[in-house]
Amino acid sequence: MKTLNMYEIISKKRDNQKLDRKELEFVINGYTKGDIPDYQISALLMAIYFNGLDHYEMEWLTKLMLLSGGTIDLSNISGKKIDKHSTGGVGDKVSFIVSPLVAACGVKVPMLSGRALGHTGGTLDKLESIPGMNVFLTKDEFKETLEKTGMAICGQTDDIVPADKKLYALRDSTATVNSIPLISSSIMSKKLALLSDGIVLDIKTGRGAFLPSLDDSKKLCKTMVGIGEMNGRKTLGLITAMDQPLGNSVGNSLEIIESIECLKGNGPDDLMEVTYAVGSAMLVAAGKFDDLNNAADALKSAIKSGTGLDIFRKFIKYQGGNEKVCEDYNMFEKSKNVIELRADQEGYISLIDAYEVGMAAIDIGAGRRSKEDSIDHSAGFVFNSKEGDFVEKDGLILTVHTNLSENIDAVILRLKNSIKIVSNRVKTPERVLFFADKSGLFKWRDLF
Repeated sequence: MKTLNMYEIISKKRDNQKLDRKELEFVINGYTKGDIPDYQISALLMAIYFNGLDHYEMEWLTKLMLLSGGTIDLSNISGKKIDKHSTGGVGDKVSFIVSPLVAACGVKVPMLSGRALGHTGGTLDKLESIPGMNVFLTKDEFKETLEKTGMAICGQTDDIVPADKKLYALRDSTATVNSIPLISSSIMSKKLALLSDGIVLDIKTGRGAFLPSLDDSKKLCKTMVGIGEMNGRKTLGLITAMDQPLGNSVGNSLEIIESIECLKGNGPDDLMEVTYAVGSAMLVAAGKFDDLNNAADALKSAIKSGTGLDIFRKFIKYQGGNEKVCEDYNMFEKSKNVIELRADQEGYISLIDAYEVGMAAIDIGAGRRSKEDSIDHSAGFVFNSKEGDFVEKDGLILTVHTNLSENIDAVILRLKNSIKIVSNRVKTPERVLFFADKSGLFKWRDLF
């Protein structure tokens, strides 16, 4: 039998040849055990980034990553359980709003989440801005939180898809994040390890997404829906726009505050549009509703009654956080400096480049350049105006929250260059573009 080695495997994929199951198994098992160094896996990741994986390779990579660890059996948890995942964006805090709202409608929401990746924020980093919040639970703690509160969000335990846990951080520091095979296998291995009744995927597209191309986003969406359905899970997908930041805030504690405001009924239109779309799909996936419109009405009722906010408070408390932050925002860390960015001219905002805003957030410490970097939970931006809005000359566009006292001018310049103002009226962009199930991909607007 042929002896396998990384040199030949890297060379094979570099030359755009197909890897077989045994070669993929050698890679995943070896890297998980620590027998294969980062630099060789980095080389393989780059080869995959450029040459891709076919359906067979992707299916086996996902399965082998899943088999690298254990699973979380939710069968003894009452009711339907629907997992939700976003491919990541700038200002994307939907999970903190939709999870308690869906739970308020009688469907439990278990989620395994990650940290900041590239120019996008991380769910766990945002939660950790809440004083005392524990984002690493044992399996029993995870299941207890889910049963008692209706939702649970935490990081992967060491035995849940450990292969992905290692690869996730390495991809971030080797510029190999936006690869359809790597994204698909990473996300779906984690989703399948959490034995939920269904999965709803929010695939971002546009300037601030890992896959800016709409065609690539469609391909990713259909690929992941197919993987989920093939493994016996009800899987639905949405494609949502990520050209400009989602909502008004970017940055960890700032996004948690905005999420709480959304649960109080004060959410911005674009953020709530995506929240209701994702939440409706989750309720339909659970069989709670047959109609997306009726599902959205139930979510709105959960805001009006306050039950969504009550569940979020309870969730924070069960995971060790101080639930009083929902009333007292002064409990969050505050930045020393708040700097205003005002318009140089009057007109309509036609562009806020989400990617540049995300990179500017990293510049002030709200994100990471390498996996070892720490996060400043207080840093970020709050937008007063978005695409389609009219601004007066010297009108306030956004505020910068930072603890930095040097190099702020470069951040301000980057933000200024990311924003375009024109004289003609600009249409407010749609945020929800497509819906996917096992039968195909459909324009969202055509469903109503």
